[in-house]
Amino acid sequence: MLTVRQRVAALLALVALLTAPLTANAAERVAGTASHQAGQRNPVVFVHGYNADPGVWGSLRSDLRADGYPDSLLFSWGYDTHQSVNEVLAGRFAAYVDEVRARTGAAQVDVVAHSFGSLVTRWYVKHGGGAPKVGRWVSLAGPNHGTYISWACVIWGQACRDMSPGSYVQKKLAEGDETPGAVAYATFWSDCDEVINPDSSVPLSGAANTYAGCLKHNDFLGDDGVSAGVRAFLAR
Repeated sequence: MLTVRQRVAALLALVALLTAPLTANAAERVAGTASHQAGQRNPVVFVHGYNADPGVWGSLRSDLRADGYPDSLLFSWGYDTHQSVNEVLAGRFAAYVDEVRARTGAAQVDVVAHSFGSLVTRWYVKHGGGAPKVGRWVSLAGPNHGTYISWACVIWGQACRDMSPGSYVQKKLAEGDETPGAVAYATFWSDCDEVINPDSSVPLSGAANTYAGCLKHNDFLGDDGVSAGVRAFLAR
């Protein structure tokens, strides 16, 4: 017959035996949760260019879905491209980003912009308080230092004035650091772009600037090489 001391020792041994795998399983669950959180992706917000609409992003959205992005993390912002970058559009984009963050629970979004959309989103990041809310920012064929082509429509178009070299928007975006904050920046440019003149307007100091080959302005939206480059950058 076991003594009291022996019974206590046996009971302690049994407890240790039963709780050991539970502790291990709990550790595995914690590790799994941490791994899942580390692998989580930011929502991606697509911003179209001048005189366009959210429908231009069909190809890139499809490629991101093939990479495992759910539709719940892909957003396309539509807006009136005839309004001012700094006085109207950047503020509306800020509100949209906050809406996306609230819907998804994400602290940050990644932004992919084409053409004129690059100016709207850059203003938000640089002058609209958006830097802490944006993880990665991508510009496809953006008139980041202006384009002389816009002079053809400056008389009737505010967006054209904003895209003009030397405009108020261009000067303010060029002030100080072109790529401020902890945001990761990337641009894609072409020497065959008929809309961006000069070609050197697109690259930004401090960004990952990629030559996309001989592409026309709207070809950036469906080019396989650009898509692969954008998706690789978002996966960093």
